[in-house]
Amino acid sequence: MVILSLGLHPSTIDYSRHPGLDEATLTARIAAGEAALDEAGFDIVSCQIPADPDEAEARIRQCVAGRPIEGVMIGAGLRTEPEYTLLFERVVNLVNGLVPGIVFCFNTSPETTIEALRRCTRPAAR
Repeated sequence: MVILSLGLHPSTIDYSRHPGLDEATLTARIAAGEAALDEAGFDIVSCQIPADPDEAEARIRQCVAGRPIEGVMIGAGLRTEPEYTLLFERVVNLVNGLVPGIVFCFNTSPETTIEALRRCTRPAAR
């Protein structure tokens, strides 16, 4: 199963709301999470989006194009920050339209992505 790992690009985040977190740290955490997913057998397409809805839509379309996406894991930053509610809504509707019947998964941090995927998908057979 090919999974779209979708979240805000680390450069988009307002780190003043997250003491002890900065762009470099978040980028490293995301990379480590994606490496763990690969090691666990998940086929991941990473798609980090900007906060601008039109640019985000274009980026998502680019990430999905020509790939057999069956599931999407949407990161907590996009889902939980109130200022991204309209973007989150647009993203969900776009992904649902691009891939009817897609399985949605949600994490609480880069470190919980593998747990989220195990709840609703299975790793790709190798």
